[in-house]
Amino acid sequence: MASVARITTISARSERSFEDAITQGIARAGETLRGIEGAWVKDHVVNIRDGAITSWQVTLEVTFVLDDAGPAVDGSSD
Repeated sequence: MASVARITTISARSERSFEDAITQGIARAGETLRGIEGAWVKDHVVNIRDGAITSWQVTLEVTFVLDDAGPAVDGSSD
């Protein structure tokens, strides 16, 4: 059976590390999206204040498989 996937972009930030930002981002995405199959770290940035890193931020491309809900209904009355 074929499947169709969708990719959505999310941003996540942590005051600990890049790894924590990624973990928190995927965990939060999992609260809303079903069928997550992978993620690509598109970008990573540190935020700095007074010469010190204050947070780590990542942009993630999250891939998830769409539910097989059958044919779409267009609402028309033929």
